[in-house]
Amino acid sequence: MVALVFPAFPTVTLPVTGRPERFPVRRIFCVGRNYDEHTREMGGEPGTEPPFFFTKPADAVVESGSRIPYPTATANLHHEAELVIAIGKSGAMVTEADAPAMIWGHAAGNDLTRRDLQAEAKAARRPWDMAKGFDKSAVLGAIRPGPMPDASLRCTVNGALRQEARLSDMIWSPAAIIAALSQLVSLSPGDLIFTGTPAGVGPLKRGDTCKVEIDGLQSATVTIA
Repeated sequence: MVALVFPAFPTVTLPVTGRPERFPVRRIFCVGRNYDEHTREMGGEPGTEPPFFFTKPADAVVESGSRIPYPTATANLHHEAELVIAIGKSGAMVTEADAPAMIWGHAAGNDLTRRDLQAEAKAARRPWDMAKGFDKSAVLGAIRPGPMPDASLRCTVNGALRQEARLSDMIWSPAAIIAALSQLVSLSPGDLIFTGTPAGVGPLKRGDTCKVEIDGLQSATVTIA
């Protein structure tokens, strides 16, 4: 066996509702502009483009209940409340009809965003990586195995409501998102997909506690230390 030049990093895992086992995270994909009003508040027009994706590294995961520092290199940190799909089967070039069989479970998530860096990147036609994929930018509650019925999604900051929508308000359903993403990459067990955020995204400041709630799932709660 070849020795490593430094110890391998441990696998990032998330708790599973009702089980002692934990879910190993492989990759994190995110779909943009999947709710009409959020598309408009970001300057787009709903229904005029296919799903598009960006990524976060697995070690950006933050478990619900954590305290994190205010990120560096930004003065405009935003919350984005989202349903997250946990993939449990491998697949590529998957049809929409076959996509639901790939879903292992679901979680509440918060796609933290350096909005000022994202705006600069958009203006310069550059990648969003440093606006989306920074340290501790993926806040997640426990993953609940099984299907996800339509439910209410809410985001509060210090108890005040900021975002609210139904999961059925998505432009592209989870099955449509999986089918589209699987045309671009081969999905594997352990992959997570953030499915987009509704309107109402807004700033977080030091000392704020942000809670993303989806009926039937553990909340994704974080405090900005």
